[in-house]
Amino acid sequence: MAATWNITELERETTNQGVVVVHWRVSDEEVVGEGEEAVTHRGANYSSTSFTPDSSAEGFTEFDALTEADVVAWVKASLGEQGVVEVESHITAQITESKIPATATGLPW
Repeated sequence: MAATWNITELERETTNQGVVVVHWRVSDEEVVGEGEEAVTHRGANYSSTSFTPDSSAEGFTEFDALTEADVVAWVKASLGEQGVVEVESHITAQITESKIPATATGLPW
């Protein structure tokens, strides 16, 4: 399993095109079993991160020149190493819960 980070939307200033909000999603999945018996267990997290752009700062990237990898790196840097670990751990816990649920539904008759 390896979590996949995606940027789903960017909000930007109309004056200098600086990004002010990044909407992002992290997801992962694990397939258990094979063939027709295979079951895919998924986990995901959606959130947003705010930024204060400074178009005069060294390293400012024009909106049209941004890549998803650039923006994912911003989000991860904003969260910090521990924050990234927490997000990905939460997704792993969702997958574990899907494989071995704590609750079940059904009727005894």
